[in-house]
Amino acid sequence: MTGQITERVRGVERSSIRAMFDRAERRGGDLVRLEVGEPDFDTPEHIVEAAVDAARSGETHYTPNAGTLELREAISGKLAADRGATFDPETEIMATVGAMEALHLALLGTAEYGDEVVIPTPAYPNYEAQAKLADATPVNVPLDEERGFELDPDRVRDAISEDTAAVVLNSPANPTGRVFDRDAALDVVAAAAEHDAWVVADEVYMGLTYDGPTRSLAADADTDNVLVVDSVSKQYAMTGWRVGWLAGPERLVSELTKIHEATTACPSSVGQKAATAALTGDHDPIDAMYDAFHERRDYVADRIDDIDGIHAAAPEGAFYAFIDVSAFGDDLAIAEELCDDYGVVLAPGSGFGPGGDGSLRLSFANSLENLEAGLDRIESFVADNA
Repeated sequence: MTGQITERVRGVERSSIRAMFDRAERRGGDLVRLEVGEPDFDTPEHIVEAAVDAARSGETHYTPNAGTLELREAISGKLAADRGATFDPETEIMATVGAMEALHLALLGTAEYGDEVVIPTPAYPNYEAQAKLADATPVNVPLDEERGFELDPDRVRDAISEDTAAVVLNSPANPTGRVFDRDAALDVVAAAAEHDAWVVADEVYMGLTYDGPTRSLAADADTDNVLVVDSVSKQYAMTGWRVGWLAGPERLVSELTKIHEATTACPSSVGQKAATAALTGDHDPIDAMYDAFHERRDYVADRIDDIDGIHAAAPEGAFYAFIDVSAFGDDLAIAEELCDDYGVVLAPGSGFGPGGDGSLRLSFANSLENLEAGLDRIESFVADNA
């Protein structure tokens, strides 16, 4: 057999989230699926109608590589009004194929072979994969479970060196649901700037914070080294539309637009029209989804507190609870047993990097009925193994 497969590709590990997804698909039967972070709501009707109207009126062609100006203006308006951050829609914002492409482009544009990307963990596993695809070395910084996985700026600062190209900060955080302290995050931004490094602020869950408003990290930074990654996927129940954005200084965004042209050209024209409607249209259905997530957060936090033997810090944002099950052994083995024998599917914490061992991620992007059933099954596992 001939033809090589690059180390760049072979060095990327499969996400444990998808591994559990596949295990559940093979098992089938009566399962409560709490492993995937996807809203269970359909996209609100007015957003769908905007896309349908665009398709029927012939708006089905290429758009500018950076995205339609209409969408970029909508993104700029949202960042200013909701997040306190100011970006020029013509030069400092690029629409992408989901937040994942924005992250990929951000690291391609900032990290080179031999560089390092600092990642506080537990963290979304694709950060490490994206760093490796940029030929950089991921440097994991485990956060303290006993302190609720709060951002420790001293630990992160110690990990930043002259080889650091970027630091990835995700707040609200996947998988822990933690909203990072503002001063701690700004301390990391300043430390990165001292080493001429970027901070990639993944803010895809910022529209889902439950304990007070949250400003974009770019709103309060004294330096111009913050890149904001976001999308309409989570807050607007639009995961399948694949529209996100990258916002940052023109000097980098203009360069990344060239790479964007060479990878995907532009997001879907119809998807961009839908995203514009999401950002500028009726917010009542969006608020209703937020209220449902908030209610589910409260239910899940209270229910976990009532189960002896496990615990989790109350999520401050996103739609995840990170449950400590270390008293019962290896988290992957527990996740597999819960799936196979108890019919509830969660993601093993070890798949989210150092610091995640001994935990399971539960997604409460699901109905209260399913959450009750899933937590009943978790409680049965705990009782059987006490």
